[in-house]
Amino acid sequence: METLLDALQEGRLFELPENDKTRSLQFLAHIIEAFPETPAGTDVVGLVLKREDAANTGLGKGWACPHARVPYEEDLMCVIGWSPSGIDYRSPDGIPASIIVMHVVPENQRSNYLREISILAKALNTYPEVDKIHQAKNLDDVRLYLLDMIEATKPAAGPEARAKMITLQARPAVSVQPWPELSNLIVEPVTIIAGAQFKPIILSHNPTLTEILEGASDLVEKLENEGAYQNGGWRVIRRSVVAYQKGRLAFDCLALKIASGGPAAKPS
Repeated sequence: METLLDALQEGRLFELPENDKTRSLQFLAHIIEAFPETPAGTDVVGLVLKREDAANTGLGKGWACPHARVPYEEDLMCVIGWSPSGIDYRSPDGIPASIIVMHVVPENQRSNYLREISILAKALNTYPEVDKIHQAKNLDDVRLYLLDMIEATKPAAGPEARAKMITLQARPAVSVQPWPELSNLIVEPVTIIAGAQFKPIILSHNPTLTEILEGASDLVEKLENEGAYQNGGWRVIRRSVVAYQKGRLAFDCLALKIASGGPAAKPS
């Protein structure tokens, strides 16, 4: 359950924008694509949907655990999606999925992933209040539910994990506004060069996005302190930042937006 705990600690718990299975998987996979650890061009969406076509990943009791196996070495990570109304996931017991935990599984983490899933499956079978997820009203409720479940597995958790739980129990949940529609999701790569003596330089193929970011007075501050910036319908997520001489910074980002019409666009 370590990856679940890490996801809670790093604010990777999201309310899903709707109760459609495919779009919810796309939403979570795009978030993984924006991780700094995910190499540019990694098609997490395609990997997840292909795996889901091969075998349903619903665990039952309101849980599902899709994943993408990726051909590089990194830490095992996950994002957590919560659906207030539940998603028809066609799980073995027929119960709609309220919690979707999506893992990205690098080459060097396959054994660790199997161990994590085994512990989670055991927790779902032994945790006496597993059905309480259906009573959750908001992300705070979900976070506390997950912490209680992880606490129930504490014989398998080390001191560091227990310390994280204590910290998280006292921390308010990260507020993330859900997006209403994902069928027209646009994902654009963007590089931002910043320095103390000049305005940020925006490197993007999208002229509208470039204009919005060039006019943003708090762009660099937001990217540095919060890792994200939002304006004009665009959500810009920092993937990584490199520091150069004279205090200059290069931000590697992904910009996401819901288009007003037409098919979803994704950079080639």
